[in-house]
Amino acid sequence: MHGENHALMFEFPELKDKIHEMKMADTAFCRMVDEYHQLDHKIRGLEMAKIPTDDDNFRHLRMRRVQLKDDIYQQISQ
Repeated sequence: MHGENHALMFEFPELKDKIHEMKMADTAFCRMVDEYHQLDHKIRGLEMAKIPTDDDNFRHLRMRRVQLKDDIYQQISQ
């Protein structure tokens, strides 16, 4: 869905406390979460501006968000 918020607190509501704890304890994890947040915000802005979804750059941004989300989940589920 276009413009949908994929913030981690909505993607992993049951893990929001753990995400916060890990952000405070691990600077690399914090940077990864920050990159995810900034990327999600940028993608939502592009979607709301009705940027075509077949744009290669837009597709790359969305794939990077998925990759970051997977990496974040792997770290918080260890």
